[in-house]
Amino acid sequence: MPDLRSIQNLALVGFMGCGKSTVGRTVAGELGFEFVDTDALVEAEAGIPVSEIFANAGEAAFRKLECEAIASLETRRDLVIATGGGAVTFPENLESLKRHALVVCLWAGAEALHDRTKHQTHRPLLQQENPLEVIRTLLVERAPHYKKADVIINTEQRPQRVVVAQVKHQFEESSGGGTSTDSAAAS
Repeated sequence: MPDLRSIQNLALVGFMGCGKSTVGRTVAGELGFEFVDTDALVEAEAGIPVSEIFANAGEAAFRKLECEAIASLETRRDLVIATGGGAVTFPENLESLKRHALVVCLWAGAEALHDRTKHQTHRPLLQQENPLEVIRTLLVERAPHYKKADVIINTEQRPQRVVVAQVKHQFEESSGGGTSTDSAAAS
């Protein structure tokens, strides 16, 4: 008999620029849920922007705060959660999310992500000489973790409204009394 989970929330994971915040806010509004961005929770706790945490204390300090922020959401309900792009590379974060949320990975290829993020200055990991190469490298490293999501949705060349509808549909299908942990990913 499959292990049943109580799906109370929706968690969006994926690389920076894949649409987690934009899609998440819209889905939250349509479901009547609260939108929570884990980066915003970290910034509120630290009292400084993520970019300053990276610059002053390093990525490890940021990841520790991120892990605490994600764990703090386990007892809350009716949330759409947008995580940082690297959050699910730490197994404890994915395990925490899966205890209460349907985990949906929004996916896009390196070139599309670069096009979406190349003019943004608030992404510390991309403030490099060759951000496209950084994206390619990080995607290769992170892809095995993203594939552990319950559902994977490709956001490339799809209007936002279509992605929103698919995310919402997946959540509504899974939240009716629990879902099996061995459910297949949709693409």
